Amino acid sequence: MPPSFLPKLLALALAALPLAACETSGLLSHPIQARGNRVDPEQLAQLVPGTSTRNDVMALIGSPTTRATFDDNTWLYISEMTKPVIAATNTIRDQQVVAVSFDQQGVLRKVERKGPEDSVPVDIASRTTPTPGNDTNFLQQLLGNVGRFSPGGNIGSSGSGSNPGSRGNY
Repeated sequence: MPPSFLPKLLALALAALPLAACETSGLLSHPIQARGNRVDPEQLAQLVPGTSTRNDVMALIGSPTTRATFDDNTWLYISEMTKPVIAATNTIRDQQVVAVSFDQQGVLRKVERKGPEDSVPVDIASRTTPTPGNDTNFLQQLLGNVGRFSPGGNIGSSGSGSNPGSRGNY
């Protein structure tokens, strides 16, 4: 390597050093995103089973993210901290689920925190729903409507004139 090339290489390395520091400090990376309804532990501690009502819960921690599928008396507060990664997917950094259960009169019965150990994997069915009728391709669908319409704009009219609003064929 010639001696005059070494100072240029050193200058280039020193110029690239701040960019490398930006990446490691997070200036060029995507920020962490908060999603859902994060419940503050101090607010959650104010809820007293047996005395708090639905209105108290709503006023203190807000409306639920969702309600349980088969039980309207269970409210779920779901929150995630995610960070975008390659290919527009998100990696979950933190997830919190709080389940709040009420009795039939709307009085708080139980407050539970759910963690990753409570999750159950779900297999996704990749089947398609069959549709009855002919299996037609795009070209058959496109050409199948040729000749079905009359020039006057009466779609589906047989031209008999028996419809009160029909003016006949043109």
